[in-house]
Formats: sequence, C-alpha cells, structure tokens
Amino acid sequence: MKISKYLHSCLLFELDNYQLLFDPGKFSFAEGLVTAEMFKDVQSIVITHIHPDHFDIDILKSIVNLSGATVITNTQVAKELDGTDIKYIILEEGTHKAGPFKLQAFPVKHELIMDNPLPQMTGFLINNKVLHPVDSMEDKLLNFKGIELLIMVTMAPFTNEPTIAAFADELKPKQIFPVHDGYAKDFFIAQRYAAYVKHFDKQGIKFHEIYKVGDGISI
Repeated sequence: MKISKYLHSCLLFELDNYQLLFDPGKFSFAEGLVTAEMFKDVQSIVITHIHPDHFDIDILKSIVNLSGATVITNTQVAKELDGTDIKYIILEEGTHKAGPFKLQAFPVKHELIMDNPLPQMTGFLINNKVLHPVDSMEDKLLNFKGIELLIMVTMAPFTNEPTIAAFADELKPKQIFPVHDGYAKDFFIAQRYAAYVKHFDKQGIKFHEIYKVGDGISI
C-alpha cells in the first residue's frame, strides 16, 4: 500500500492499481500546486467531514468529472452533494470495500474550535493497518494502540504539539504519517517536523517527514 500526500490532509492511497483519495480540500489546491488532473484515475474519494480544508464541492466536482469516482462520506456532507451529479455512498459506521481497500468507519469527535460548531466526522481504519482519526484525539482511539501507522494532525488551531505528542505516545503506533500542516510555510514545517522526529525517536516510533506534494511512503 502506497500513501502519498498532496498538501495538508489530502491523501492518495494506492494498491493493486486502485486509487483511493481522502479529503481534497481548499488548502491543498489554494496555490495551484495540486490540480484535479492529478487525480483523474481515482476510483473512490472519501470525505471525512464538512470543513473546507477537507471538503470543497467545486474541487470535488472537478475531480469526479475527470475520474468518475464515487464519493464515500457521511450524512452531513451528503446533504451538500444532493442536487449535484456526484454519486455517493454514506458510510458512517461499519465496513465497506473499495477495491482492495477495507474501510472500517466509525464516528469521531472533532477537537474544539473557537466559535465553531462541531461537524459530523468519520474516522477510518484502512486494511487493519492505518488509523486515520482525522481531526480527533479522543480517548476511544486508544483502542487501536500499537497500530502500524497513525495519520496524525501535526499543527492546528484546535491543539498544540505537547497535546499531539502525548496522544501519539499513548497510542504507540509503529509509524506516524503527518498531516494538517497546510497553514505553514515549508521552512517552519521542516523545523517542527525535526522536533517531532527527535521526540518520537525516544519512543521508538518512526515519524515520516512528509510535506512536499506527492511525497509518501509504502507499508
């Protein structure tokens, strides 16, 4: 399984010639470094919640028009898709197969944001190896302790580095794939990711310093 990052929280999963895209939101496309054409071969697109850094209807339409992909999402996002030509499947809890990908979905609570109502948000376990809790660090996620790979928020208005690190320390994944860094310039991301590497090395956890367009790992 290959996982590539296209800025912020836009992730492309590839396995056995199947492409699964997560959260192509505004931050990823804001500067023109990422385009819909990059995802013309995507077969399924997961939208985890309605926040614009994860979901933008015009961006989604442009990708679906090129790829014909089916969207996998929750009820709140689906309401925004009604009246469009976008095909969607509602997946909020339970298991769904998307090609070679087994998606185990579960509701997760978004971390608090100032003066902002909490959205409906769906987290995922992918092929029993990758935990994607999206913008959540709630205690129930510790049930996945020892998971192979954690998709981890690294910076956000709703949290800070000590809180993030403490959550991951307790979860004890073998590896960390960083996301949610589209707020920052590359020089700052590089500095902070070096700090994360130093911290997680002490815990025996591999932190991957991934932030450039298209960079990724295989597991």
